Amino acid sequence: MRPSRRAVITTATAAAISAASTASAAQSRRRLRTGFERLAQDGYSLLDGQRTGIVTNPTGITRDARHIVDVMHADARVRLTAVFGPEHGFRGTAQAGGSEGRYDDPATGLPVYDTYLKSGRPLADVFTASGVDTVVFDIQDVGARFYTYIWTLYDCMEAAALAGKRFVVLDRPNPVTGRAALGPVLHKEFATFVGRQPISQAHGMTVAELARLFNEEFLTEPVPLETMTMSGWRRSEFYDASGLPWVPPSPNMPTPETALVYSGTCLFEGTNLSEGRGTTRPFELLGAEGVDRRWAAAANELALPGVRFREAYFAPTFSKFQGKTIGGVQLHVQDRAAFDPVRTGIALLVTAKRVWSGFAWRPDNWIDKLTGSTRVRTMIDAGADTDEVVAGWQEDLSGFRSMRRKHLLYG
Repeated sequence: MRPSRRAVITTATAAAISAASTASAAQSRRRLRTGFERLAQDGYSLLDGQRTGIVTNPTGITRDARHIVDVMHADARVRLTAVFGPEHGFRGTAQAGGSEGRYDDPATGLPVYDTYLKSGRPLADVFTASGVDTVVFDIQDVGARFYTYIWTLYDCMEAAALAGKRFVVLDRPNPVTGRAALGPVLHKEFATFVGRQPISQAHGMTVAELARLFNEEFLTEPVPLETMTMSGWRRSEFYDASGLPWVPPSPNMPTPETALVYSGTCLFEGTNLSEGRGTTRPFELLGAEGVDRRWAAAANELALPGVRFREAYFAPTFSKFQGKTIGGVQLHVQDRAAFDPVRTGIALLVTAKRVWSGFAWRPDNWIDKLTGSTRVRTMIDAGADTDEVVAGWQEDLSGFRSMRRKHLLYG
């Protein structure tokens, strides 16, 4: 007798539940532990006897959402004597391009020093003035070259070396996986705070791996570096597999889904289109006055893997087109494992220029700073399609991938 359709569905559902339970149990057995969790479990022995300062922001939290500065300050085993705040500040009160300045933290009484836009000797002087022996770094990155916290890391490592300080990096997951490096590699003549050194646009590394790469490949004077790695993290995993709470690393990075598209759609900062700042979906919504349904249609015709585009209308509350209703697209990532954010970003630039006569680059050619050279801008202006633009950076990318491979810490 053939089983009923209901029985087949019930059996399939039971099998799915069983598989999910097995996967959940396996994840539980190998629960991810951040660098800070492992440091605390070890009784902070890595910091024993050291006057310690920490570079961090609101993302420096424990699994139960306590800030690590509050935790360390309350623990007699740690001599936490200073905090160093990056862009947006230690407690996260400043918008893009801002910081909190020098103040005493009301919760702990600790002095908070401002690192934003400081590098080299001026930043080394800040570390010297703080009186710390060891500088610790613990900030959640999002995996893109132009997200400035990795260059805060670089600048702090360089300054710690100049000041004769020891440097410790506490690792956290790359929220968009560590599977691959993607996109153009920065050319040194385009170095800025959105890209100090020649790495790819989506680097596919954790901050501890980047610290190793910076120290061994780029710093003129390497710093005494130690990394506290994670346990239980796999390169193929997205952030939701970590079991960790998500704290926006900056005001316009509200969710891990934002991070997923950011390394591609942030390129729209280099154009006269809105990149979605001032909406609840920054970097997922893109648009401008005069853009209509033709953009989404043109983008969907490319059949890019893992993503579809919806005609969208929105009114940013700040930044470009503040208070105006504009047209554009919303990205809907349907298969994040297949999705290539950088290729998608290029495809959206190519199609936007093709369907909207008002398309323009920012007058300061900021796009060159974001992509790391003039190549992307000049190729698109010359009429290159997506595949031609992507092909243009493959040789540089291959070289970076070889360098990157030597500094990876996880399988």
